[in-house]
Amino acid sequence: MLNKIKRIDVPILMILLVFMGMSTAVIYSATQGTSFAGIHINNIVTFAVLFVPLILVALFDYRIIVQHLSYILYGVGILLLLFVVFKGMNINGSQRWIDLKVMAFQPSELMKLFIILVLSKWLKTRNGHSLRLTNDLLPLGALVAVPFFIVLQQPDLGTSIVFLAIFIGMMWIGNIEWKHLIAGLSAVAVVVASVTALYFYNFALFSKIVKPHQLHRIQTFLDPTLDANNSWHVLNSIKAISFGQLMGEGFRHGRMVQGGFIPYDYADSIFVVIGEEFGFLGASALFMLYFILIYRMIRIAVDTRDDEGKYLIVGVISMFTLQIFENVAMHTGLMPLTGIALPFVSYGGSSLLTNMLAIGFVLSVKIHEEPL
Repeated sequence: MLNKIKRIDVPILMILLVFMGMSTAVIYSATQGTSFAGIHINNIVTFAVLFVPLILVALFDYRIIVQHLSYILYGVGILLLLFVVFKGMNINGSQRWIDLKVMAFQPSELMKLFIILVLSKWLKTRNGHSLRLTNDLLPLGALVAVPFFIVLQQPDLGTSIVFLAIFIGMMWIGNIEWKHLIAGLSAVAVVVASVTALYFYNFALFSKIVKPHQLHRIQTFLDPTLDANNSWHVLNSIKAISFGQLMGEGFRHGRMVQGGFIPYDYADSIFVVIGEEFGFLGASALFMLYFILIYRMIRIAVDTRDDEGKYLIVGVISMFTLQIFENVAMHTGLMPLTGIALPFVSYGGSSLLTNMLAIGFVLSVKIHEEPL
């Protein structure tokens, strides 16, 4: 046990501690004087408590979980998603949560990790050989498609896109053939082109296919000035970040954030708080932390000789990278607004639990690497 503890990647743990401090400070700034005042204490407690399962997962051999529990966990995840469909909590028009009385639990967050585990197990069986279309890609695609469409109906487009990012990243490292990759990208291009053409040339039909709230978000993304009511969140986010300039307006001095013009500024919109109050330098410091974290994970993946561990880490990296990009992009007008947390910074127990467990698995790969 002591030897395992000595092999834990200390830089990653230090980065998580910095995230804890940064997240708590920004949540404090965003919530003081509001009905959410005090949740920064909950954030510290949640972070501290979740270090326990992180360490436990890190010390446990990830290969046992991947080989013997991945399909079971995947099945449990699907059952939880189906439970949400029939008995889930509805908040702001989205039915994504299970009421646990002490907290609202979002199963789709853990489902991301379960998908990574089950894909890692499957890819391991190929031993580095090229992925076959009918025997590998289609079944793996089906495994991802089931939770993708369930979550999409919640509706939660942001998390659904994360599922796709995990699939694409792991198929790439799993040795997908170029012809299959090109065919897949071509299919995606055709779908995007068809949807775009439908929007511009047959808007009446397009508006019947998509849900009203999805249509509003698409229109807001294409032209934020078209409807001030529907684009209020995005326009205010862009304005707040622009106020930050180089140095920011100062801790608890963001005029848009402190004025209550940014919805969910303690959760999904927390990047706006960083951009306005700490400016370009603050946002750059955040991105540098993410860069170092991902770099450390890449180093562990490169150093391990176990393909199973490599696949698992690539899945985690794909998950984090897409979430970071998507969260920042939707608040700067580069993507439509969706509900997605900023890893390790946004307030939210389900998201933080998943992220800490994911890091635990990455650390487990390093700890259980066989010595030369």
